[in-house]
Amino acid sequence: MSWYAPHVILSDVAEYSRTRIEAAAIDTSNFVGVDNLIANKGGRIDAKYSPNTTRLTAYEKGDILLGNIRPYLKKVWLATNCGGCSGDVLAIRIKHQYRDLINERFLYYLISSDSFFAYDMQNSKGAKMPRGNKSKIMKYRIPLPNLEVQQEIVRILDQFTALEAELEAELKTRRNQYEHYRNVLLRKRDDEGVRDVALGEIISLNFGTRITKKDKLGTLYPVYGGGGESFRTDSFNREDEWVVSRFAMSENCVRRVAGQFWMLDSGFTFDVVDGSVDKDFVGQLLLSMQPIIFATSTKSAQKNIDVPGFKRLRVKIPSIPVQRRVVEELNSFDALVNDMSVGLPAELAARRKQYEYYRDQLLTFEEAPA
Repeated sequence: MSWYAPHVILSDVAEYSRTRIEAAAIDTSNFVGVDNLIANKGGRIDAKYSPNTTRLTAYEKGDILLGNIRPYLKKVWLATNCGGCSGDVLAIRIKHQYRDLINERFLYYLISSDSFFAYDMQNSKGAKMPRGNKSKIMKYRIPLPNLEVQQEIVRILDQFTALEAELEAELKTRRNQYEHYRNVLLRKRDDEGVRDVALGEIISLNFGTRITKKDKLGTLYPVYGGGGESFRTDSFNREDEWVVSRFAMSENCVRRVAGQFWMLDSGFTFDVVDGSVDKDFVGQLLLSMQPIIFATSTKSAQKNIDVPGFKRLRVKIPSIPVQRRVVEELNSFDALVNDMSVGLPAELAARRKQYEYYRDQLLTFEEAPA
């Protein structure tokens, strides 16, 4: 069965915020920079710093705030308060004359859809640090069914979102336990043989290679750089590696990537150069050191990790049997909270797949005949 609705471009019914707010009226609870928007449609967290400009773009409750750097990170939030945002965050506001015709949560679901982010990435500019094209974003076509239909779609999707949030909260608790357990294990040291060394003494860095989606677009292997997967290509240059983001936009700058993938020059992997060091032990150390690594980044908007400073970071390395025992225990715990084939991660993945199916079905309308 086909559902029909009129279609409009986004600029017909919405616009970017034209209002401004003084920095003196902003604090960490109502300032939104791209750093404190959470990837994968995770909303926002309070900022850790205040804005460094005197006037900012103002946002209102009900505006849709969209991270405009690296659209593949899918940073979006439906504002629940009023405040100010940085220039790398777009505040999309329903035009006054349409506020009785568009449910703000319906528009949020449209703009947070995978279809929108695929469109945004397709039209983005730049390779290392792609940015959304503001004019193209406003040309995105959206369906506009009547308000009653919008409200019913929002009701159904809100129910899915609430169920997913419960599972995410429980999984977050488990992951916090894992992080605590990891930190405890990594602090345990045998009495003899513990060495205090600089990272640069035990590992060498392997920087990735730049490619662009225009030249190397494919379907086989994910491409990783400063963030998560950005696009796919038909070649790979890494397999089963620990990845450190050179452009550290948040404290989550270390990850383990399984399988074959392409590493961009906006990140690096490492090899151990000391036979008495286990590579996975170093990877777990780096995971536990993410706030420290992030602190080595420059204070510019791009926040490049200071590579010499990274190499100078000091770590304690126990004997190789201790390292391997710690890695074995952490791998077992990691599977419980990250393996998408079992337990809570599998249940959450199934719930998301179900949500995405119904979301796509509910938000897809054929264009009504003229």
